[in-house]
Amino acid sequence: MPQTENLRRAALITGGAKGIGRAICLALAENGMNIAVNYAGSAAAAEETAAACRALGVQAITLQADVRSPEACQKLVEDTAAAFGRIDVLVNNAGITADKLLLRMTEADFDNVLATNLKGAFFCTKAACRFMMHQRYGRIISVSSVVGLHGNAGQANYAASKAGLIGLTKSTAKEYAARNITANAVAPGFIATDMTAVLSEPARAAAEAAIPAGKIGHAEDVAAAVAFLAGEQAGYITGQVLCVDGGMGM
Repeated sequence: MPQTENLRRAALITGGAKGIGRAICLALAENGMNIAVNYAGSAAAAEETAAACRALGVQAITLQADVRSPEACQKLVEDTAAAFGRIDVLVNNAGITADKLLLRMTEADFDNVLATNLKGAFFCTKAACRFMMHQRYGRIISVSSVVGLHGNAGQANYAASKAGLIGLTKSTAKEYAARNITANAVAPGFIATDMTAVLSEPARAAAEAAIPAGKIGHAEDVAAAVAFLAGEQAGYITGQVLCVDGGMGM
């Protein structure tokens, strides 16, 4: 249900400029939430996403921050709260890959992926919870992956980061449930994004064949799951992992 201007929820989406992040921003804006679009380097794309949110009748701002920095994450949350007077929803979506077979993976390959995908979510969650505790309301959703549940060759670092997000989510859920703060994760499967667009046609066909639904998902499929978990109707759901994978993980 659309919210009146003075009662609008406010959402911060990390990595919100493009792909799944952009789709999440638009889905939450369609549900009447004011939007803070975080980006690392894609300023033009972030502003385009914010403009699309504003066209839906909500306020939207762009905030540059490297989520690997705890100070940057703290400021990111503070700037969101300052702009909208509150922060109700945090979506930990920022993520990178550095795929290599384990024996060829360097310590830097491993550390850089975990620093962005996992530590960034930890920093943002910690900062957001301080505000949400005072509000006695909050929704925290982290974008994990089916890789975090089942592993994948050549992605030890990425799988570890996404599995870690699930553990972080469940622990956060237990710590803050009594404060009316929920924490959940979505685990996308094979989704059409810039990262998957570079796959060869045979690789894409093989991936589709492994999906019971027989097709690759879209960013909007993930965004719909996030929007549900971010909404009022999901208040009794916490500590859960919602797979958006066309049955891939069965």
